[in-house]
Amino acid sequence: MNHALVSTIAAALLSCSIAAQAQTTAYPNQPLKWIVPYAPGGTTDVMARNLASRMGQDLGQSIVIDNRPGAATIIGATALSRAQPDGYTIGTADSGTLAFNPAMYTSLSYDPNSDFTLIGGLGRMPLVLAVTPNFPAQNVQELLELVKKSPGAISNATPGAGSPQHVALELFKQRTGTDLMHVPYKGSAPALQDLMAGQVQTMFTDLPPSLSAIRSGKVRVLAVATPQRLPLLPDVPTLAEAGVPGFEAYAWQGLVGPAQLPDAVVARLSQSLTDALHDSQTRGKLEEIGIEPMPMSPDEFTRFVQSEQALWGNVIKTANIRLNQ
Repeated sequence: MNHALVSTIAAALLSCSIAAQAQTTAYPNQPLKWIVPYAPGGTTDVMARNLASRMGQDLGQSIVIDNRPGAATIIGATALSRAQPDGYTIGTADSGTLAFNPAMYTSLSYDPNSDFTLIGGLGRMPLVLAVTPNFPAQNVQELLELVKKSPGAISNATPGAGSPQHVALELFKQRTGTDLMHVPYKGSAPALQDLMAGQVQTMFTDLPPSLSAIRSGKVRVLAVATPQRLPLLPDVPTLAEAGVPGFEAYAWQGLVGPAQLPDAVVARLSQSLTDALHDSQTRGKLEEIGIEPMPMSPDEFTRFVQSEQALWGNVIKTANIRLNQ
């Protein structure tokens, strides 16, 4: 066998070996873990499970949900920030994780700007201004008149101090020059129960947990905090239409990994997430419970987070919301 033929065969074998090795190490080649910083069954968990199921089909690997609730997402965020940056641990980070907590806590066990790789947007939940059914105000202007006559007398429930609903309340107070009494609860469910029962009078609530109460008339919506009216509530005006111009507030969530994820991994996850958010069946499941899909590239999501940090950081500072970890 001549030398040239031997060299050719050797090169071919080496090429096959390299190709086989690349195939066995192609990402992903094992199941992924998706950390959700809330308890099972809530909006965040439902969104993650729907998207993880669709992305898992695309990636060819199962994505296991790991619920790590507590401490305003800090428990889940800290676990995620300390994971190996190999692409096999990803997780949900929301407006609290990335935009509110840095302004509210004197110290955090994670750094929102250096401890994560931002992969893309997941979805946003529009906030609506709801009132107990027999509340005397029929619109936002009547509510403002009542509040101005009796500062601090009208109550506003939130799922907790530092929640998106609380920060939206503070923005509303700052924009309208009014004073509503903040009544924090431990979660959306008890706050909504008391709103329905008339124990509290008003609430900024995100759409998914309150949609059935709104449709059944157990709470009444004065306005939505979105630029346009919502398809699910076409007869309800926006806050801008109701006399509070430029008022927008959402609870939003994105997909992140630990810092220094390889670019190829980020690109693969970003593409898979985008495809899942555009999948008609998955999109329909989210939209029917009040979630607006929020597809964004890593760069778009990074710019979005920076703008949200600037906006809400200022609101939080003005309202002097301080929490201790």
